[in-house]
Amino acid sequence: MTHDPADLTLADYLDGAREMAAAGSPFLAHLLAEEAARRVDDPATARSIRAQYTDPTTDRG
Repeated sequence: MTHDPADLTLADYLDGAREMAAAGSPFLAHLLAEEAARRVDDPATARSIRAQYTDPTTDRG
């Protein structure tokens, strides 16, 4: 992993989101996934990423 956030890739953000979700940190997973979605040019892919990691503070199940 890099120490400069500017060097992070889409895959780095998605890996981090998966790790945070597995570690029981859904809000951090959401933030990382949101950044990944911002880096995607395809709107459908961005929506898919956001759908997988919804904001736990607004998700009322």
